[in-house]
Amino acid sequence: MTDARRTVSTPTLPQLDGIVVLNKPSGLTSTRCLNILKRMGQKKIGHAGTLDPMARGVLLVLLGCATKLSSWLLGAGHKVYAGELKLGVETDTWDTEGEVFCEKSPDGVGSADVAAEIRAWTELTSQDVPPYSAAKHQGKPLYQYARKGRPAPAKVKEIKIHSADMLDFSMPVARFRVVCDSGAYIRSLAHSLGKRLGCGAALCGLTREYSHPFSLEQAVDLAEIEADPAILKRIVRPVEDALPHWPKIELDAASARRVKNGMPVRAENNAAEHAFLCHEGRACALASLAADEYGPCWKVARGL
Repeated sequence: MTDARRTVSTPTLPQLDGIVVLNKPSGLTSTRCLNILKRMGQKKIGHAGTLDPMARGVLLVLLGCATKLSSWLLGAGHKVYAGELKLGVETDTWDTEGEVFCEKSPDGVGSADVAAEIRAWTELTSQDVPPYSAAKHQGKPLYQYARKGRPAPAKVKEIKIHSADMLDFSMPVARFRVVCDSGAYIRSLAHSLGKRLGCGAALCGLTREYSHPFSLEQAVDLAEIEADPAILKRIVRPVEDALPHWPKIELDAASARRVKNGMPVRAENNAAEHAFLCHEGRACALASLAADEYGPCWKVARGL
């Protein structure tokens, strides 16, 4: 379906509030997926971590007031990826959609070698940022420099890989699964593995199976939403579902008015550091536990 056909045929809906667990298809940028939903009337829209065009799987789309959760979601929980890498090739993008600039036979590299190097990802505490990425240098994304043939200075970022295992190996392709904190570049893991083995490697497939706290089994295909935009009303999840470990504190009407004006309210018998402040079953603010001269209180971190 062309963009022109989408523009003509797509009905608009009222702005919704909440989270859509989207199964992003391979071949589309995350931004393009969001733009498709924008044309359905969802002008206030964001995400909790993009996926590369090659990748498919869980993309958390934030609608309306849920866009205010972005910084909390990006720093919370972990992500799970299943991927494939190809030995014997290096590209400028560190995946097989880029331009090949080096090929080398992986003869002599065995299954045990690859499995050991994949497990070794858990020992990494930092990684090189791919030159074709949205990470910024002097306010511009790195891919803008790379496309103009003027790569920006190399960037390094801290990462945490909780587990990494090879699932299958059939020369020259290895399948693997990784559990990591938000922000890790799987392309960079594949690229570094190729460097260590001496034959080069590039990512050739990737599926995000889980993005805390939602799994691929809970995701809805973009094609399904395009075919019937009205289902957005049925599949959008309340903002509280995005941070399930946060308690929900029900407020009376007077306290809800205080919160609406950004004022703190009393906190009683709560050990949590953060909470959703709710009124009549609807979240009205994100709050952090604090203290004032009267004792523990919930301080508004962000109104919803």
